[in-house]
Amino acid sequence: MEYDVADLRLADKGLKRIEWAGQFMPVLAHIEARFSKERPLRGIRVSACLHVTTETANLLRALKAGGAQVALCASNPLSTQDDVAASLVKHLRVPVFARRGEDRRTYYKHIQSALEIRPHITMDDGADTISVLHGERTDLLPGVIAGTEETTTGVVRLRRMEEKGVLRYPIIAVNDADTKHLFDNRYGTGQSTLDGLIRATNVLLAGRQVVVSGYGWCGRGVATRAQGMGSHVIVTEVDPVRALEAVMDGFRVMPMGEAVRVGEVFITVTGNTQVLRREHLQRMRDGAILCNAGHFNVEIDLKGLRSLAKKRRTVREHVEEFTLRNGRRLHLLAEGRLVNLAAAEGHPASVMDMSFANQALSVQYAVQHAHRLANRVYPVPKAVDVQVARLKLTSMGVKIDSLTAEQQRYLRSWESGT
Repeated sequence: MEYDVADLRLADKGLKRIEWAGQFMPVLAHIEARFSKERPLRGIRVSACLHVTTETANLLRALKAGGAQVALCASNPLSTQDDVAASLVKHLRVPVFARRGEDRRTYYKHIQSALEIRPHITMDDGADTISVLHGERTDLLPGVIAGTEETTTGVVRLRRMEEKGVLRYPIIAVNDADTKHLFDNRYGTGQSTLDGLIRATNVLLAGRQVVVSGYGWCGRGVATRAQGMGSHVIVTEVDPVRALEAVMDGFRVMPMGEAVRVGEVFITVTGNTQVLRREHLQRMRDGAILCNAGHFNVEIDLKGLRSLAKKRRTVREHVEEFTLRNGRRLHLLAEGRLVNLAAAEGHPASVMDMSFANQALSVQYAVQHAHRLANRVYPVPKAVDVQVARLKLTSMGVKIDSLTAEQQRYLRSWESGT
């Protein structure tokens, strides 16, 4: 078996951490148990480009239990947990191609390696595998029946491909499931982003001016958690509806050009490029902290930041200090990459339980229905979404009501009025 990981000697440590995360993923465990009996993925080859974390390891266990052959590469150069990668190779016999801190060339080489199994299904977090297949590896496209996409940024890319008529196989947008984005994006990103920020800097957030750029579900989570820790939160937005929501939720809303004059911590979570630009960086307060929780490292103008600096130095792990020509110091976290994965451990397992349950069930759905799907981006079937929610509630010991026969008839009717 071919693989490329940092150190196989880390495998036993990784296994313990994988097992720890598994305790908090009861929905995925339920699916794994069913998969092991039914084997719905027998003979299916899956190329996965995901963050190589303990939670991902539990997802791969479920897929293998279902009969799938899986190869894995990283979806971000700084998100790989090397001990987990080693354990997947040693204990689960999964070909893993991921090393924490790998350069761009190695990153794309690893994607190519994960594609060597000639996949029937692709599983993405950011759509990089799909991009490579549609660019350099079109020879593999005839064998691909469907794919899944985990994150907002990837879904945006794929919808543009669909609109331009270049998407060559159907995709299920796992990110858009209610049991994914309403929980993973909001509670997972909210908690893990601040976790990464605090681990990297050890700053006190209480009383600090925190600027959150973007008020989608991820931005909502970050802003709410920062507010809960006593921060004075400012939101910047380009969407008037989301900006209005932020105002109604009790946050100050202003353009970035104004926010840079008062902000002490800046967190970008927009999924877009050049959110913090050169003109913003020039006007920031001395000691400002910059970090990104969007998928790609394009939200902060790194080239502009480097050009403004007369001196650079690493002051803590994951913290680089840039001294500008005007004497002010700006502190960049995790090279501008996903701070929650680069400086911390990513989302808690209990919220990834639902996200990866959606992934596993979406793969099963794709295998069963791909022959009926056009080359489009599809939502997760509502029945899958509801099933994940019910399983999660059951695992938490929570019971809910059911509609009575009379209520069902009422909802199906149109005759009843005032």
